[in-house]
Amino acid sequence: MSAIYRSPAAEREIRDRYLRDLAAWPVPVEHARVPTRAGETFVVSCGPEDAPPVVLLHGSGANTTAWRDDAAVLARGSRVHCVDLVGEPGLSAPSRPPLDSDALAAWLDEVLDGLGVTATALVGMSLGGWVALDYTDRRPERVRRLGLLCPGGVGRRRTERILGTMLLGLLVPGGRRRSVRAMTGLRDPEHREVLDAVQLTFSGFRPRTEPLPVFSDGALRRLTVPVRLIVGDRDAMFDSRRTVRRIRACAPHAQVSVLPGTGHAILGQGEALAAFLDG
Repeated sequence: MSAIYRSPAAEREIRDRYLRDLAAWPVPVEHARVPTRAGETFVVSCGPEDAPPVVLLHGSGANTTAWRDDAAVLARGSRVHCVDLVGEPGLSAPSRPPLDSDALAAWLDEVLDGLGVTATALVGMSLGGWVALDYTDRRPERVRRLGLLCPGGVGRRRTERILGTMLLGLLVPGGRRRSVRAMTGLRDPEHREVLDAVQLTFSGFRPRTEPLPVFSDGALRRLTVPVRLIVGDRDAMFDSRRTVRRIRACAPHAQVSVLPGTGHAILGQGEALAAFLDG
């Protein structure tokens, strides 16, 4: 059993769910396993092979299926590579390179090299947004455009809300479902399938617990590539107001959208991202 799961049974159940979701991908895809020093990395690719590349990085406790619907939209005009982050509940290695180092950027270097991608548009959500920002700061020559959905490392992490939501899931009857709804901002029955998947994952998966490094103003000011930021005004994980203020102050060229009534899980942004990538 991998240490990132609570039991072998939980690992099998989460993986089986993921494989079923992969089989239901709405457009033709190719699967690749890219060797890296951090371990094998699983990538789902779709769209014309000769189209401009875009790499999508999901958040903590997720995998490439977070991008399934958006990837289908982006694949109309881009070669889309959805990457399973290492150390998360996908099909990549369970290793967790330290966040306070160059290790994740070096890992992504190897992934891009393995895909034959020299420079790319990069889009990340939550933890994936943090990885995308970190990579753009460290490897600006390899990033053409940067899309950020509810990114970590910019606005304050809402630690007190997260702890309260965790206690809700542990102590209150029916609290696990309520906890998942509170953390994602999604609701039944519209997003029942997504909520079911998140609830299953966090019942058997051990997420990263180390503090997420916060980007300095200097790092944000170094963002010279086109930037598209999308946040929800009811994000329970990160202070989206602070995220918006800092991006506007440090990267005034960025396109910024605040989605009303939206929590941390930002879905269905394929058209907005496609317009940004085509701009």
